[in-house]
Amino acid sequence: MTLVRRALPEDAAELLRLRQVMLDALYSADSAPWHAESLPTLRRRLGAADEGFAAFVIDSPDRPDTLAALAVGTVEYRIGRPGNPQGRAGHVFSVATDPGARRRGYARACMEALLGWLREQGVRNVDLNASAQAEPLYAALGFVRKPDPSMRLTL
Repeated sequence: MTLVRRALPEDAAELLRLRQVMLDALYSADSAPWHAESLPTLRRRLGAADEGFAAFVIDSPDRPDTLAALAVGTVEYRIGRPGNPQGRAGHVFSVATDPGARRRGYARACMEALLGWLREQGVRNVDLNASAQAEPLYAALGFVRKPDPSMRLTL
């Protein structure tokens, strides 16, 4: 049985390490400047009783004090609409497995815990961006591709 747990403030550095694993798989990302800046904020968010942010992790069975996998998401409020009158929207933005711990079902277990938490928060729709490697996992969990008119402005 895989033991998934909610991440704690002391897990913050490991969450950043695994997020870097995910980012490196998607595109070349510079890890040096952002980890140190992100760490205090992430620790605070993990320690807050904030219903809008959650991270679920699995401890590495092979390496003490490291994480094998994570899934992180948020709940956002948007003005209600048909199919989601309460306006609660979920977004999964970080799912990663340590390269040495892959193919053991850890990402799936973390995602299932995160999706359970999102359901408890009253979320009806969950969005994420999928890499080609991860798409089969998300499809097996019920995610479908959607036509996406998204745009982005970097400030």
